[in-house]
Amino acid sequence: MSPSQSSSPQPDPTAVPPADGDAAAPAALTARAPHVPADRLVAEMVPPPRFQGARFDTYLPDPKQPSQAEAVQVLSDFADSIDGGRATPEKRRWFARKPAAPKGPRGVYLDGGYGVGKTHLLASLWHATPAPAERKAFGTFVELTNLVGALGFQQTVRTLGEHRLLCIDEFELDDPGDTVLVSTLLGKLVDAGVALAATSNTLPGKLGEGRFAAADFLREIQGLSAQFRPLRIDGEDYRHRGLPEAPAPYDDETVTRTAYRTPGASLDDFPSLLEHLSTVHPSRYGAMCDGIEAVCLTDVQAVPDQSTALRLVVLADRLYDREVPVLTSGKAFDELFSEEMLRGGYRKKYFRAISRLTALARDAGALVAEGAR
Repeated sequence: MSPSQSSSPQPDPTAVPPADGDAAAPAALTARAPHVPADRLVAEMVPPPRFQGARFDTYLPDPKQPSQAEAVQVLSDFADSIDGGRATPEKRRWFARKPAAPKGPRGVYLDGGYGVGKTHLLASLWHATPAPAERKAFGTFVELTNLVGALGFQQTVRTLGEHRLLCIDEFELDDPGDTVLVSTLLGKLVDAGVALAATSNTLPGKLGEGRFAAADFLREIQGLSAQFRPLRIDGEDYRHRGLPEAPAPYDDETVTRTAYRTPGASLDDFPSLLEHLSTVHPSRYGAMCDGIEAVCLTDVQAVPDQSTALRLVVLADRLYDREVPVLTSGKAFDELFSEEMLRGGYRKKYFRAISRLTALARDAGALVAEGAR
């Protein structure tokens, strides 16, 4: 879909002349609807750019929360235990039909609230595991279900069954059908000797303090529960530890000028972007952001419904993964979701999105400051 095809008006760059008359017009996310082949979905199952440098020694445990330091040690030991004595696929064909089952749980479940560093620890585990990158996979629950949809169940089992480790971030238990699908898949992978690690999201109606109870996770994956060791990680959202509140939105002129002045920036009006997201599968939101260095949005408003809100959550995750600053005019990010949404079953997702977008908004302040010099 091109911007001209959208029923909602796009920002008019000519209404605010850029400071540099020779500046190229910024990109528009609403003009992007990329096709993502299945092989790319597999190849991209690695920690996102934000966590490419994540290591256990770069995780900074909160001294007030001893469970964080304990988690580092437990996961480090778990990484060392992976791949012990497991034959390569070539050797396995000659010497054994199936690798010897290792002792103890083949999985860990990171149980904690948003912003305590679960994804950092999950990525650190991926990096620390002694196996080549093509034998380790890292992705969100949504990315995993998209992979099954693209490859088919049996091919996904064959592809991931040759891996040493599968890390699943944000395991979603909102859809019973998807939960059964992925639980069945994980059972097949455990049988093939694959080690598992997961974090998860809240079930509808579970309104704890931003955390998901391990007992609920283990109950939902049923027969796999014995394969997971729950690992509790306490703490407050690190994105707000000692940091100021989210900056106030800017005016349209500032956002537009910054978009023109920033190489690789995109410029869209928020209602049009929300409409466009409904036409692009969430598995393609990452590809939609390829090459984007900053996202500039005018006329940010409260999202109108839950389906739109959940799509926005996925986009926020992909932007956060890529460390893309977000500069806006209109409403502040803590006004995106209604009180009813923030009390509902997807509460944790919405608070995570607010937290992540707030962090990206702070990053965008440097773009405005640079232009003021």
